[in-house]
Amino acid sequence: MSHNLGRNSFGDPANAGNLMTIEEANTLLNEWVPNEKLRLHMKQVAAVMKAWAIEKENADEQTALKWELAGLLHDADWEKYPDDHCLIIIEELEKRNIDPDVIHCIASHGPSYFGVEPNNKMDKMIYAFDELSGFVHAAALIRPTRYEGLEVKSVLKRLKSPAFAAQVSREDINDAISRINTSLEEIIQFIIDHQKDVN
Repeated sequence: MSHNLGRNSFGDPANAGNLMTIEEANTLLNEWVPNEKLRLHMKQVAAVMKAWAIEKENADEQTALKWELAGLLHDADWEKYPDDHCLIIIEELEKRNIDPDVIHCIASHGPSYFGVEPNNKMDKMIYAFDELSGFVHAAALIRPTRYEGLEVKSVLKRLKSPAFAAQVSREDINDAISRINTSLEEIIQFIIDHQKDVN
């Protein structure tokens, strides 16, 4: 289902560096997202985004927080406003004068749906992590030991089975991976390592 946002510019450049705290973001999530599974998904994406920023991009605290916030809020309006997904959270963050980088990152987490191209590393990584994070979690849930001992090859095998987690777009995953200089295997391993303890 397409939710083309009809624009590519978000927020006010004058608000660069203006971020909410993780506590404020979690308060918003608790108000907007009653579904615990969906909240967990957003927390997992936030954890891998933050970890990637710090470990792979040598991000400072402020930059890592930007990555984390984008991950934490990317689906905040999905449950309550499915027909206006992304539009509502974008408007909310613009009202709160949040850094445009965070807003653009959220707007670009599904280019084929929202019509916004990921144009920097943060945008490209949320696109890569979003679908794969949920997929890896689904692969872990069906195992008696969950994440413990979960191997990349078993996740790859399930990716080749269209019936498993059928709602996860393989096309989006392939497109996202084609935009970054990191293999699918490495991204899956990174997700396993960094979201296994998120709850």
